[in-house]
Amino acid sequence: MPSVTVKLYSVLYKFLHKRQLQTLSEETHKPDSNSSSNSNPFGVVSRPDESVAAVNPTFSNDGVATKDLHVDPLTSLSLRIFLPDTCLAASPRVRVLNPESGVYGGYGGYSPLNDRNSRKMPVILQFHGGGFVRGSSDSVGNDLFCRRVAKLCDAIVVAVGYRLAPESRYPAAFEDGVKVLRWLGKQANLAECGRSVGNRRSGGGRDVHMWQIVDTFGASAVEPWLAAHADPSRCVLLGVSSGANIANYVAQKAVEAGKLLDPVRVVAQVLMYPFFFGSVPTRSEIKLANSYLYDKAMALLAWKLFLPEEEFSLDHPAANPVIPGRGLPLKYTPPTLTVVAEHDWMRDRAIAYSEELRKVNVDAPLLDYHDAVHEFATLDVLLKTPQAQACAEDIAIWVKKYISLRGHEFSY
Repeated sequence: MPSVTVKLYSVLYKFLHKRQLQTLSEETHKPDSNSSSNSNPFGVVSRPDESVAAVNPTFSNDGVATKDLHVDPLTSLSLRIFLPDTCLAASPRVRVLNPESGVYGGYGGYSPLNDRNSRKMPVILQFHGGGFVRGSSDSVGNDLFCRRVAKLCDAIVVAVGYRLAPESRYPAAFEDGVKVLRWLGKQANLAECGRSVGNRRSGGGRDVHMWQIVDTFGASAVEPWLAAHADPSRCVLLGVSSGANIANYVAQKAVEAGKLLDPVRVVAQVLMYPFFFGSVPTRSEIKLANSYLYDKAMALLAWKLFLPEEEFSLDHPAANPVIPGRGLPLKYTPPTLTVVAEHDWMRDRAIAYSEELRKVNVDAPLLDYHDAVHEFATLDVLLKTPQAQACAEDIAIWVKKYISLRGHEFSY
C-alpha cells in the first residue's frame, strides 16, 4: 500500500484540485464567458497558484542549464530547454555576452562559441501532466523531473508549455505539440543555413555568427543551444499523464509527415501513466475509481473542460486510442514504453494500448510499479522517493537503445 504521507497528501491534493476544476467549470458556464467556444487562441500555459522554478542558464548546482523561450507570436506556447553539462565534453570553450555593452564577457549564462566540434545530443520533447487544465513546463515538479531525465538520458530536454483548457480547448494542446516538433525542424534548418553563410564569409570577408540568421519573416531566430548541440534525428517524445496523450498524437503526426519533418526523426516515445478514458469502464476504472491523487470523477470533469461541448465523448480519439479503425494504423507507431502504477485507475487502458501495439510487432514494453500511484515519478512531493528515481533510471535505460550513436533500431 502507498505510504501514510502519500495518503495524507492525496486527500489535500484532491480537495484543492477538485475545487479548482469546479471553479474553472463555473467560470466556463458563466453567461459572459467565451471559454466554451474555444475563443482564446492566445491562451494560458500556467495557473497563478502553481510554484515556478526559476530559470538558470548556468551549469551550477546539478549540472543542467535552463532557458525559457516563447516560440509562437500568435499564442502563449512556450518552452523550457534543459541542457546537461556533458554537452561541454567536446566543446570546452564558451562565450558569455554582456547585454549592456554588447560584447562577450559579462553575462553569466552559457553560450556556445560556435557549433564546430560541438557535441551533438539527442532531443527529448517532454509534455507535462495536469489533466490539460493545469501544470506547466516551468513548474517546480516538472523542472526537477526534466533535470533528472536530461542527466540520466544524456540528452537535451525541451519541456513544452502547451495551452491549457478551458481557455484553449481541444485541439489546441495537441496542435502545440506538433508545432514544437516543426519548430525543432526549422531550428535545424536555420542552423544549417547559418553554417553555410558562415563558411562562405570566413574565407575573406567578415565572419558572422550563425545564430544571427532568422527565417524569411524574422519570426524565428537560431536558438544557439540547439544549433550547437541538438541532434534532431534522435528525437524522443515523453508525455506525463495528459501529456502522454499529446505525445502519442504528435508521434502519429510525425509518422504521417515522414520526410517533411527532416531532419527531425521521432525514434521512440515514453507514455507515463497516460490519461486515457473510454465509455466502457475497465476493471481498474471500477475498482480504483476513487484512487489516490486523481480519481475518476476529477478526470471526467477535466475532459469536459478540455473537449469542446459539441465533441464531448469518452471515446473521443484524444481520450481512447484503443478503438480500431480510425487514425493511423498502430503498426506505424514508433517504439513505445508505457509506465503504469498499481493504484492508478487509468492503468488498464494504458496496458491494453501497450498490448495492442505489441500485437502489431511494435516494441512496446510495459513498466508496472508496485504500490505506486498516479504521477508517482513526476509529482513534486514524490520526486525524491526511491521509486521515482528508479522509474527515471528504467526509462533512461530503454530510451538509450534508440538514441545511441551506434544506430537506430527503428526508422520510417
